[in-house]
Amino acid sequence: SGVFVERPQSATATKGKDITFVAKVDSSNMAKKPTMKWVKGKWLDLGSKAGKHVQFKEVYDRNTKVLVDGDAGGYRCEVTAKDKSDSCTFEVSVEGGSSCHGAACERGRRALCVALAAWRLLPCERTPGRGLSPKKQKVVEEVEVDVFVILKDAKPCDYERIAFEYGITDLRGLLKRLKKMKKVEPKKSDAFLRKLDAAYSVDKGKKIHLSVEVADPNIPVRWLKNGQEIKPSAKYVFESVGNKRTLTINKCNQSDDAAYECVVGEEKSFTEVFVKEPPVTITKPLDDAHTVAGQKVEFEVEVSEEGANVKWMKDGVELNKETAGSRYRFKKDGKRHILIVNEATKDDIGTYHALTNGGESKAELEVEDKELEVLQSIADLTVKAAEQAVFKCEVSDENATGKWLKDGVEVQPSDRVKITHFGRTHKLMIDDVAPSDAGDYSFVPDGYALSLSAKLNFLEIKIAYVPREDPPKIHLDASGRGSDNTITVVAGNKLSLDVEITGEPAPTVCWRKGNQVSEKEGDVKGSSMTGVSLILGEGRVRVESNKSLSSFIIEGAERGDEGLYSISVTNPAGEDTAELTVKIVDVPNPPENVRCTSVGEYSGTITWDPPAFDGGVPIKGYLMERRKVGSPRWTKLNFDVHESTTYEAKRMIEGVLYEMRVFTVNGVGVSQPSATSQPFMPIAPTGEPTRLTVDDVTDTTCALKWRPPEKIGAGGIDGYIIEYCKEGSDQWAQANEEPVGKNQYRVKGLPLGERMLFRVTAVNIAGRSPPATLSQAVTIREVVGEQLLCVTELHLTRMIIVPAALYFYRLQGKPRPVATWSKDGVLLEDKTVGTRTSDVDAILFIRSAERTHSGKYTLSVRVEDTLDSADLHIQVVEKPGPPVAVRVADVWGTNAALEWKPPKDDGNCEIIGYTVQKADMKTKDWFTVVEHNRRPGCTVSDLVMGNEYLFRVFSENICGLSVVPGISENTAMDVNCPPKFTAPLMDRSVVAGYSTAISCAVRGCPKPKITWMKNNMIIGEDPKFMMQNNQGVLTLSIRKPGAFDGGKYSCRAVNDLGEDAVECKLEVHGTLNFLT
Repeated sequence: SGVFVERPQSATATKGKDITFVAKVDSSNMAKKPTMKWVKGKWLDLGSKAGKHVQFKEVYDRNTKVLVDGDAGGYRCEVTAKDKSDSCTFEVSVEGGSSCHGAACERGRRALCVALAAWRLLPCERTPGRGLSPKKQKVVEEVEVDVFVILKDAKPCDYERIAFEYGITDLRGLLKRLKKMKKVEPKKSDAFLRKLDAAYSVDKGKKIHLSVEVADPNIPVRWLKNGQEIKPSAKYVFESVGNKRTLTINKCNQSDDAAYECVVGEEKSFTEVFVKEPPVTITKPLDDAHTVAGQKVEFEVEVSEEGANVKWMKDGVELNKETAGSRYRFKKDGKRHILIVNEATKDDIGTYHALTNGGESKAELEVEDKELEVLQSIADLTVKAAEQAVFKCEVSDENATGKWLKDGVEVQPSDRVKITHFGRTHKLMIDDVAPSDAGDYSFVPDGYALSLSAKLNFLEIKIAYVPREDPPKIHLDASGRGSDNTITVVAGNKLSLDVEITGEPAPTVCWRKGNQVSEKEGDVKGSSMTGVSLILGEGRVRVESNKSLSSFIIEGAERGDEGLYSISVTNPAGEDTAELTVKIVDVPNPPENVRCTSVGEYSGTITWDPPAFDGGVPIKGYLMERRKVGSPRWTKLNFDVHESTTYEAKRMIEGVLYEMRVFTVNGVGVSQPSATSQPFMPIAPTGEPTRLTVDDVTDTTCALKWRPPEKIGAGGIDGYIIEYCKEGSDQWAQANEEPVGKNQYRVKGLPLGERMLFRVTAVNIAGRSPPATLSQAVTIREVVGEQLLCVTELHLTRMIIVPAALYFYRLQGKPRPVATWSKDGVLLEDKTVGTRTSDVDAILFIRSAERTHSGKYTLSVRVEDTLDSADLHIQVVEKPGPPVAVRVADVWGTNAALEWKPPKDDGNCEIIGYTVQKADMKTKDWFTVVEHNRRPGCTVSDLVMGNEYLFRVFSENICGLSVVPGISENTAMDVNCPPKFTAPLMDRSVVAGYSTAISCAVRGCPKPKITWMKNNMIIGEDPKFMMQNNQGVLTLSIRKPGAFDGGKYSCRAVNDLGEDAVECKLEVHGTLNFLT
């Protein structure tokens, strides 16, 4: 919580002059003296800088604390107590001065003079026995004395006395500073030509350059922040040009406010960077507010930065969490700051200020009294002795309270006088009225300039009684109903309508529904209530009345109770009537005629009709449920209402019977479920029929044959539809009226000589399948003397793997064709190959296929002088032989290179790959290391150094792996050898600023030690370089090389048997320019 009464403000000082800052703290509620701390930047405690240039002065009087502080840069004042703490920040900037001479000017160039003093307490706060007595109430004035001038000329034995005399508590720090002042000449730096300035200042969000000049242009430098080394990044950019070394800090923020060092060898150069925050300005000012008493008011201001401190004031008095209490609340939302006034009153009227360190805004608040509307005023009453007098009024505010007065004196409740307040109605009831009760009565609401008055007249009958006659009046409360006095009741609920009735003598009450009458002594009869007798105080629909109130009650409202109702009251002085409409709303009826209109493979489409009765309110939508036939469990299909009367149910199982039901939803609730739909089954049409062929053709008919579809599904097949059309036309005619169940059909009545197309479609409960269509048109004419050769189950080239083969040709022609077989142009006489010919087909079969059966087979068909033929190519294949000449070509590290030659026997087909296995000579267990290798050679990795391995290779074709593998002629075993580079380093030329890499390859056993060098100097743990060794492949990556990274790079490999080295030259072109 805030404890500052006055905060130090940012200021500009003249170079070489003094500047004073004051901070006042309210310590009236603190048990003991608070601790105050002045900090420069982020971490420099000014308490350790006490001396001539930095002085503290403190006055503590239980109410305020004053400290005077100054220096160039950013500052922070911190106050801590036992249960409270607070801090504030301010900035000091320095401008050059014209009248600065001698030592004072030199001191001004180094830092601002800061007024300091040791802690001092007023005499009233000192501990008894120490310092001044309580009688001495005067504060000792400090005299501006240069303590260091006195200490220079004093003896060391007098230092402690002088420090005590001038109130210096940090004697050790004072002596250290005195020792430094005695040093006349600073030591000249050997490493720096120009060091960093003493301090730098930069605005938040800007960049800053810290530069030094070093004596040796090739010497490396290190940059430190608060003692931690800085790594190059996008924020911290290092630049080296000649003797100049520069650190650039981009987008400075408060975390960059720190101490920085530049280290060259053993020497260092120090500086401090101060980041200045811009003043917080108000971007959206406050707006004046005008409100009514009791309402909430919000003042909103928007500032330039998030997290800024905003001070709220009212009429010059600060508002905070401690002083505001529950009346005011403070809210922050990003850049928006909001002051909330809860239940504004007249006391909140005034001027409100929002202040930041860069601006302020103000607004006026006006509060008006809340107006109270009188809905029913009190009326004059004339009563007789022993009667009851009731004064009644109604106001707009239910929470308004008030007092009843008689002749200006507040009425107190008693056994005979009762005061009630229910909702907006206030009543004063006086039983057994006496003459003393007569007078002027008034009701005064609390907090409002309003008064309602009426007179009570006492009627005293002395000679003759003259009854008073007042015309009857119906006081129908229309609140909560529309202009047509419509009352909406949910079916099943109770309706109780209380109507206040006045009149003298007591009027007769008559309730009507249309032409139906219900009086006190009568019943309610009519078409909608036939047979229901409604006697006063009894029945579901009844009337209950007393002297001034008539209540019409319907218990458990039903749809038949809906209609227009009227009440009439009569007495000898007149009559009065009123009408109201009762509307009964209910849940709707369920939908009707729920049915399934179509099905898919996993879905079904359901439609229904809207309900006959919507419940008296609009229908919002529908809810659907489904279940499997025979299951008691219903599954909800939607949780949000579906507005349409058509719904597609998905994710169903094909071939399973389902049932559906639908619910109607309106504003009252959900209806009962509809009647269950007829069971339906999700079924998809079958696939198209297969292998549609022409079996026979005559002058007017065509016989077709086909096979069932490959995909039939749960719906099965009900039959087939055959269609035909002329070639070039799209007018298909159906040949059969009913689906045929067989897989053949003869189409009759076709025109002679026409070329016709045919198609066949499978039919089931889900509909028709895609059609199977003949690829070529058929000429409708009986074939005589001309053959037709159809290849139905024949590929022109067949590759035989299993030892059996059967080829089937479809023949057609009249007279019967003569078929002959030949192989490679020679009449087939091989007894291992069988043939068979019938009137309609020719078959070639080989019971046990061998490699010698490979070749081209020709089927020739002759009908008289007409000849036709078809060729069949047969290739018999088997597993290949093993690879030959398998050997270990090379071994290095954990790798072995294998080579082999293709097998002599490829199995009469192409070799598609090789499988390599290894076995440790100790265990002789074989493990597969490479599969489907395309080349006759490979490299096997992840071998265990020192172990001996044997390898074998299998050939592979479409029949599988060879039965016998090829075994390697030699084994793989590491052989000790000196290092040798198998791939040298290559000279490279790169562009400055773009990362690059150089690489080479080495082998040797045992594993050699690798050393990278630049210009014959070993490259150590430099973050600019990254060295990698991946199974003998050596890589040196150079991150963003500059001009100084060019030169001769070399790589040396050493083991116990020898060494080897390679080198290359790296040239770096261009210079990396830094934007400033």
